[in-house]
Amino acid sequence: MKEKIRVLLADDHAVLRAGLRMLIDSQPDMLVSREASDGREAVTHAGGGQVDVAVVDLSMPAGGGVRAIEAIRARCPDLRVLVLSMHNDAAYVRTALAAGANGYVAKAAADTELLAGIRAVHRGKTFIDPALAGTIVSQSLSPEVSDAPRLSERERQVLEFLARGHTNQEIANRLFLSVKTAETYRARLSRKLGLKNRADFVRYGLESGILTRDETDTGAA
Repeated sequence: MKEKIRVLLADDHAVLRAGLRMLIDSQPDMLVSREASDGREAVTHAGGGQVDVAVVDLSMPAGGGVRAIEAIRARCPDLRVLVLSMHNDAAYVRTALAAGANGYVAKAAADTELLAGIRAVHRGKTFIDPALAGTIVSQSLSPEVSDAPRLSERERQVLEFLARGHTNQEIANRLFLSVKTAETYRARLSRKLGLKNRADFVRYGLESGILTRDETDTGAA
């Protein structure tokens, strides 16, 4: 008898997890073997060899989904990660894939695409919700959007400071850069992620799980 795909469900909404568990456990080829309600639990439960695919929400407490994905992949490099998120914007897909996710499904399509996504990433494929794939392709062809969605370590550092509300001058001081270089990184991130102003960066940082609300620097100028 073929072994079932063992799934970790990581989402801070218990009712949603219960519904997803019923959906997944009803399939003959998969089962939910672990559950987590925040990023820290997701990383803990991913280890131990009891999980084949981790289904992770981006907006979770205790570190957020992006950091959880990075930690899971660092700890369990063979474990496959599928993001299930309320966000259907291409910028979030890029961030998730850059963090190490193998696929992305919008929660609005969970009943139709989640199972296909789990099976696809388990087979070693990259799976993007079909409703989002067209948007990503069209944006990648636009001259206003970078064709390199992955963020460098320095870009990630700048993004975190921008998400906390820091100015270009403050970022330059903290990272030992010139103000012009900080401005260049900001412009590059704006193109890659489609973010226009400081409020967009803060919102994106919170909603994508790059930082949590208690990490925002309300005193930043």
